[in-house]
Amino acid sequence: MIAVLDSSDVAAARSDYQKARTDAELKTRALERAADLYQHKAIAEKDYQQAVADDNTAKSELDRAQTQLKDLGASPEGAMDRLAVTAPRDAVVLDIGAAPGEFSKSLDAPAPLYTLADLSTVWVLGDVYEKDIVGVKAGDRAEIAVSAYPGQTLEGRVGNVGDAIDPVTHALRLRVVLPNPGERLKPEMFASIRVLRATLNGIQVPTSALLRESGGVFVFVQKSPGHFEKRAVTPGRAVGSDVEITQGLQAGETVVAEGALLVRAS
Repeated sequence: MIAVLDSSDVAAARSDYQKARTDAELKTRALERAADLYQHKAIAEKDYQQAVADDNTAKSELDRAQTQLKDLGASPEGAMDRLAVTAPRDAVVLDIGAAPGEFSKSLDAPAPLYTLADLSTVWVLGDVYEKDIVGVKAGDRAEIAVSAYPGQTLEGRVGNVGDAIDPVTHALRLRVVLPNPGERLKPEMFASIRVLRATLNGIQVPTSALLRESGGVFVFVQKSPGHFEKRAVTPGRAVGSDVEITQGLQAGETVVAEGALLVRAS
């Protein structure tokens, strides 16, 4: 339990519930008597049917009163105007926005009563500069260094990469999800993020080495000093300024990286 509130709404709801419960009990007993009298032909059928209708109405009103209490998070028992507020799960209190005895209306309150957080997993927020965003994506591994624990490196995963560049810093917002056993990491700590981007296991060439014409992709391969061969290749994934070549090149071959348009096969 984190707080006890004095609430006029709870008081009214509990009063309605008590009245509805008392009325339902009276109507149930009246129906039992009417059923017994009707069985012995002591009352008319319409009187018995009226008792049934009164009992159903009372039970419906009791259900309504119970629902109102449930919506308020209150139980039928307890002081008439008191409401015990409990945390929905295990959490840490980050901030208390109310003082004992403070009067507050739920729709007009300037701040929440409490701010709670589950610190078993934390978010590490950072900025990626525009020139470094190529290849950064959700799911990438990330290493976190925290100023409070020098020499230690924590590992998490990129949970989200922003969709818009900040017009002032020209950076993209990045969020890393990090397990926090023992809750050693605290909100507002300073940390640095190093994203471990996937590398290509294969032949890579600069993107500038690729030529596209007639629906194909080509590179110029040096056969000997001053002699080049125009060769069709199949590009794969791109990472930064390089691209993977899946077919057409062998490891160790030299390609023209700059000015390929000025080279002629010979």
